[in-house]
Amino acid sequence: MPDLIPTGTGRPLFERGRPACVALLCFLATAGAAAAGPYVPADENLVLAHVPAGAAHSSVSSRQQAAARLDVALPLAQFYISQARATSDLRFLGYAEAVLRSWSGQPSVDPAVRVLQATILQSRHQFAASLVELDAALRARPDDAQAWLTRATVLRVMGRYDEALVSCERLRAADPGIGELCKQSVRALNGHLRLAYEALQSLPREELTNAARAWRYSELGEQAARLGDDSAAAGWFEKCLRLAPDDLYTRTAYADLLLSEGRPGATLELLKGYGSMEPMLLRIAIAQLQLGDPRLSQSRPLLASAFAVEEERGEAVHRREQARFLLDVERQPFAALLAAQQNWRVQREPADVLILLRAAQAAHQPAAAQPAQQWLTTHRTEDVRFAPYLARSQ
Repeated sequence: MPDLIPTGTGRPLFERGRPACVALLCFLATAGAAAAGPYVPADENLVLAHVPAGAAHSSVSSRQQAAARLDVALPLAQFYISQARATSDLRFLGYAEAVLRSWSGQPSVDPAVRVLQATILQSRHQFAASLVELDAALRARPDDAQAWLTRATVLRVMGRYDEALVSCERLRAADPGIGELCKQSVRALNGHLRLAYEALQSLPREELTNAARAWRYSELGEQAARLGDDSAAAGWFEKCLRLAPDDLYTRTAYADLLLSEGRPGATLELLKGYGSMEPMLLRIAIAQLQLGDPRLSQSRPLLASAFAVEEERGEAVHRREQARFLLDVERQPFAALLAAQQNWRVQREPADVLILLRAAQAAHQPAAAQPAQQWLTTHRTEDVRFAPYLARSQ
């Protein structure tokens, strides 16, 4: 069996499954075009944009084969999804959908097609639709480990922890190590943070693939940060990035840790070369603001354009980042609170709690944070970063 893809909260597309926006250079070009009319380059040799891999004319043959052969369509769609993860370019999700279209329209849809469709939907934050596909896939193939893992991921993001744990348990038969990782990542959010942290530290590494080891290090880093042990968190994040330097989710989580420690220079060093990705650019902009870096004058409009384009396309998958941009960069607490509330309707992770608490306090509307406060009481979610905002709201 091939290695499972750890798509857990955010290790998925980006943040274990969350897509980032289209390349920001494209946003800048479209924003300028909208303001000044069509742009006609003076030099016909000027490169306006690079066509992503898979969209070029040379890829037509592969796509034609994919329409006729499932054994071609599945790996090609998976490749596009992987490219979306690696580049944070939503267009690759569209390419994956196009590859699967003829197969998803069949009277009897192959379970593997459904799992990939569910992954695409998850990446677009269409969680309910993703679960529909996953449940259909599992009815046809109850032992599909990847489907159970993706299902656990979606349920965890939605805060449906008991159901997520059931999915994690179903993984054990296929991969005990991944099943345990899945289980402890959920328990850490549901009143058992310290115990989950200790269980993951004692998990034998020899039971894990390299991808699973990277997930373990990343999860340990997040749990250590929620426990308030920043030094340990940094160590775990660094171990993950040595093993998987292209793990964008972990790189972003590490950047947040550095920013919280007041280390904007280290943040910029960590994110050097990643500025074309919206969640990364957000952290870069915050670091630039803290440093008084003049390059903020370039980062700020790029981010504003990115969020505007998402809104226009109905692809607002970065509400959390948008809320943080409005709060920490634009200093617009009321707009930030609105975005945080919209985000809260979709996903319920610690970072979603935090931005809602922070925005409600900044906007002097403590009642707006009550849903998050009730959530914490019900699920006993622990995170030392919540404490200052909870104390002031009481």
